[in-house]
Amino acid sequence: MKHLGLTMMLLFAVTMIKAQTVFIKSAKITFEKKINQKQQLASNTWISDDARDKMSKYRISNWDYSFNDSSSIYKIKPKETLNDNNFFFIAGENTNELYTDFSKKTRVIRKPIRGEDFILKDTIPYLHWKIMNDVRQIAGYECRKATAVINDSVTVVAFYTDEILLKGGPEGFTGLPGMILGLAIPRYSTTWFATKVEAKNVPILAITPPAKGKRTDTEKDFKKMLDLYTRYDDKKNPRKIEDIKKELYTLIL
Repeated sequence: MKHLGLTMMLLFAVTMIKAQTVFIKSAKITFEKKINQKQQLASNTWISDDARDKMSKYRISNWDYSFNDSSSIYKIKPKETLNDNNFFFIAGENTNELYTDFSKKTRVIRKPIRGEDFILKDTIPYLHWKIMNDVRQIAGYECRKATAVINDSVTVVAFYTDEILLKGGPEGFTGLPGMILGLAIPRYSTTWFATKVEAKNVPILAITPPAKGKRTDTEKDFKKMLDLYTRYDDKKNPRKIEDIKKELYTLIL
């Protein structure tokens, strides 16, 4: 009877702990995107030593990832401007947006190309993730490590939490058993880490795809966009359409 009573007490305690766990279905996450531009540009010989010394080590921007139980929108925070961290990059509005419909396994991208915004439609890409045992705390959530490979040889390191049910993440990365709150691509000297999760008392957010921009739904419209994108390519050695599409779609922003 003593063992039975102890077992019942343990079961009750586990049940109470589970009951206190709130799985988030809708929220806004702020991500800090950090690019080590000194490392990224280390092999570029056209940058003078004087300019390299004056260059800030990191280029930093902040992004909002808003989601409900079936869709998400990822875009730069309002009024985010480029500053002296951005060395040779021109200041101005960043109009990149990524909308994902998880129920339909599709996404819509607004992407600036040669000064014009285009609306690109795509399906959610599949990544083969390998889940590891490592864990770390990010924005107050315990996250588990996972790795994947993009572009044949580029390693991606992610940290996800299963306390947020949507299988999403920044920069279009998805497919883990919960939300990605940390991401690193060492080859590109770039990281994305959540700094804040606004989840308490948040209503179910209405998420809509970006609409302002030139459409690329027809083959004719898509070709116009490709011609603009490749305007300054070497015409004697044209790139394959598959390589151009990979460049446009694989790493979103």
